[in-house]
Amino acid sequence: MLRVGADLLPCDRVARARKRWGVRFLARVLTPREIEDSRGRTESFAVRIAAKEAASKALGVGLMTRVGWRDIEVQRGPQGEPSLLLHGEAARLAETLGLNEWALSLSHAGGQALAVVVAHRAGG
Repeated sequence: MLRVGADLLPCDRVARARKRWGVRFLARVLTPREIEDSRGRTESFAVRIAAKEAASKALGVGLMTRVGWRDIEVQRGPQGEPSLLLHGEAARLAETLGLNEWALSLSHAGGQALAVVVAHRAGG
């Protein structure tokens, strides 16, 4: 089984939400570690939010339907590479689907944040 999800998010949409709701917005959609790793940069916040949307699409559900924003976490590996950590309902759904390997690609340019997620079932 192979699943793919992608999302494109205008960075100014995240900037407007930050301006309107401030820290409450960030705390609702990002984990404390994601907020710290973003170092206050709107593009970094936006690309992480896009990754959550892309991962939920790979799971076959939308965010806020079965999976919450903080059920999907973007982490940085030892070389700075992005990876996903699933919690709660996202982790349960991935297990049910047998999705046990995830790849994540992130980019932001021209005021847009892009995330692509590929998930598959490795092994038997």
